[in-house]
Amino acid sequence: MTKFLQIRIITIFLFLIVFQQAQAQLTRDQYIQLENALGEGSFFSGHLTGFMLYDLDSQRVLYEKNSQINFIPASTTKLFTLFAALAILQDSTQTLRYLPAGDTLKIWGAGDPSWKYLSFRQPDFEKIWKNYRVIQFSDANQVSPAFGYGWQWDDYYYDYSAERSPLPIAGNLLEVKKVGNRPEVLPSRFQKSIRTTTLPIKELERDFHSNTFSYNPSTFVGREKYIPLLTSGNLTAELAQEITGKKWIYKKEPLPPNHKVFRGAPLVPLLQEMMLESDNFIAEQMLWMVSDRIFKTLDTERAIEFIKKTYFFDLPDQPKWVDGSGLSRHNLFTPRSMVGLIEKLYRILPEAQLYQLLPTGGKTGTLKNSFQAAQPYVFAKTGTISNHYSLVGIIKTNRGKTYAFAFMNSNYLHSASAVRREVEKVMIQVRDFF
Repeated sequence: MTKFLQIRIITIFLFLIVFQQAQAQLTRDQYIQLENALGEGSFFSGHLTGFMLYDLDSQRVLYEKNSQINFIPASTTKLFTLFAALAILQDSTQTLRYLPAGDTLKIWGAGDPSWKYLSFRQPDFEKIWKNYRVIQFSDANQVSPAFGYGWQWDDYYYDYSAERSPLPIAGNLLEVKKVGNRPEVLPSRFQKSIRTTTLPIKELERDFHSNTFSYNPSTFVGREKYIPLLTSGNLTAELAQEITGKKWIYKKEPLPPNHKVFRGAPLVPLLQEMMLESDNFIAEQMLWMVSDRIFKTLDTERAIEFIKKTYFFDLPDQPKWVDGSGLSRHNLFTPRSMVGLIEKLYRILPEAQLYQLLPTGGKTGTLKNSFQAAQPYVFAKTGTISNHYSLVGIIKTNRGKTYAFAFMNSNYLHSASAVRREVEKVMIQVRDFF
């Protein structure tokens, strides 16, 4: 290579760097526009707001505000769970670990949430237990408790806070139908556990410590269609026996080393439900399946520590990540780490597949009724709990740019819908002018 050619190549390379940086920088007007939208005197100046806009092509930060501050992420936590599931589980669920013992099949649940839940394709259980007279079920591999760390105790009777278990059936939920002024439930075995009360309650409510239920015939409305059950190994065996027609027994027996593994259902439909509809139950069970795959135990904390050390060691700020769903207020993430996670997902997944897993503005999931446009431009996960609202994902602009962003809000006194509307106004500006 001649010296002239070397100089020419270096010159072209330096030009491309400068050109790329120029393309990735905001104009003065664009910067002022975001400062006016997010800065002093704006709607967002009355509470804590973090924002980052990042060019995925040039890999440069365009704008940031409080991006280093930790926020409670709520359901945007599921983005971390999504990455963990894709990295560890790949294409199918962890369903059972099992060991034949004469006419008995010993099984240990691996956390698969799909059995009798919603309309998911069912694991082909007959494939492994059709030749056995007795099924012996153990939950000795469960390390984490039924409720996650930092979940609110008084959410126990809402369907978004269903308990975790090794082998869930029907999402660990009781289905409730209003017939006249009384409730009818499935599984029907719980009908005998329903009592009447004179308390002014409008729904069927479960006792905190047992699967006993109460309703007031005079005030019963019946809008809540599902109530979480108090789970146990014995209850799992009893319900499974009714469903399968086989004899089930519960025995807390440790998992032996010479067992086999059954991976029973496709993973993508579960991931789509988890992300689009923000299904907390699936998210929690997803981390249990990750733990089972790596450690042969159902241990949320251990699974999270493994994923953080293996895949997230290079994030700008180490997250405080404690559950799969985001129900816990102990989760703490910074906007810039959220953007770092979006970039990881953007790099490992085909773009079309990533967009299928993220709610699409005006089209799917939790964004179906917001960010509406003739051409979808926001693909993002929402996260909402009391006084906290976040939106994290990807925005496509009218100028053909693709940006990752994190928009996190905490400690506001407005309604969540008011904050969502103001967030949408800012994202429209980004779409139209950036």
